[in-house]
Amino acid sequence: MGKHVWLNGILSVVLSLSLTACYRLPSPPDPSSSAPVSDQSGPDRAESQPLTLAAYTDRSFHPLLTDDRINLTLAALMYQGLFELDTSFTAQGVLCDGYEVSEDGLSWTFSLKPGVTFSDGTPLTASIAVQSLELARTAGSPCAGRFSCVSSISAVDDGHLRIDLTRPNNALPTLLDIPITAGSDPRPAGTGPYVLTEQEDASLALVPRDSAKPTIPLVSVTQPRELTAAFQEGVVTLISTDLSATDAPGYSGTYHTVDYDTTALIYLGFHCGKSPFASPTARRAAACALDRNALVSAAWSGHARASALPIHPASPLYDEGLARQLPTPDDARELMEQAELSGRRVTLLVNRENNSKVAAARLVARQLEQAGLRVTVSSLGWADYLNALSTGQFDLYLGEVKLTADFDLTGLLSGGGPLNHNRWSSSSADRLLSSALSAPDDLRKEAVGELCSYLTQQMPIAPLCFKRGSVLTCWDGGYSLSPTRANVFFGSDLY
Repeated sequence: MGKHVWLNGILSVVLSLSLTACYRLPSPPDPSSSAPVSDQSGPDRAESQPLTLAAYTDRSFHPLLTDDRINLTLAALMYQGLFELDTSFTAQGVLCDGYEVSEDGLSWTFSLKPGVTFSDGTPLTASIAVQSLELARTAGSPCAGRFSCVSSISAVDDGHLRIDLTRPNNALPTLLDIPITAGSDPRPAGTGPYVLTEQEDASLALVPRDSAKPTIPLVSVTQPRELTAAFQEGVVTLISTDLSATDAPGYSGTYHTVDYDTTALIYLGFHCGKSPFASPTARRAAACALDRNALVSAAWSGHARASALPIHPASPLYDEGLARQLPTPDDARELMEQAELSGRRVTLLVNRENNSKVAAARLVARQLEQAGLRVTVSSLGWADYLNALSTGQFDLYLGEVKLTADFDLTGLLSGGGPLNHNRWSSSSADRLLSSALSAPDDLRKEAVGELCSYLTQQMPIAPLCFKRGSVLTCWDGGYSLSPTRANVFFGSDLY
């Protein structure tokens, strides 16, 4: 018999957020904390303002066919998925109220929540859900990478759809927070609480399907500098942004900031195929020299979460005990000497377009030098950086990978993985990677722990931190937000 799981809506995890107005981007006193970013030195709270949002009205609003951050912020109010991820990256049912999994873990049958309609009155059916998931599989979709282990998607009947896999993945629901839409046009109908509507003056607004909720005016912008100006002037009262992005604009004025966790892992990669990091002993010695909290504070201004493991600390899969057992920078010099690394010259690659990464690479270099290595930081343009990785012209590199919410590390660490620039492979790692995904719910944390324990011994990469996104707002309702990477309004009264 397969397993049956029945869901009772979204179990919203609402965190208590303490936010304070500020005139410059704040940094938290404890960068390892999961608390939102705030700054106690700012002025008193500004008078509350209604919620207004920006929109690129000349671009697509389809959540599966655009990767535009501004329009995707709106999508969370208009569209829903089979599941939604809470602040711990745990899948909660939305349009799905139950599922059954075959004994071998390769066939999943999902039951749709009955009585759901799209904003145009169309009933939600399995066929429509399948069309959206198939659209998400296409090469042009930002969700395409989630389907690497999916062999087929089909409708069983109006209320049930089936997904077949090429390999077991017991965390499949975490990949299915994919918006379900009625069609593929640039402004498709959704099942969410708001509808994109053209007003009498030809402007756009998000109009609630429930008249008790407020209408949200949309301010049309065509380029980033217009968005920045609109926010600083208070015309737009909430934006979502990556403050450490390569092209991140600066903001001034009075606003409130709350960060949300993402699965974007920043790590230090080793060239495992040549000296001096061919041995696990040398890689572990270098890894223990890293002060991750200092990196988060100095290079990312607190907009990241330090992590010694390639699993997000907010996830229930994170093994705090294992992380605490790892050697600290106090042990680094002795371990460097034991590994015969003291005085060795090494080159650390970083792409120069991103200021946060360049700052992090320089600080990593200083930390390694304090432990005994001699480090040259090589800042390269993106194309040259990728070429150096592919041809092995490095000893160390600062890397970033946007993991899926199941924290599947296969592409990064498996033999022949497309992101495995480290020249490292291990049959034991491949087995543990597979076990971590296929383990049943009650054994998955143990399986992930075994994988992480093995990785801390072999150390092909040294995890540094997970980036955070930021919500900047002068909307009074922003005080109650507990945003997630896909929904900055998670936990708000707009639902």
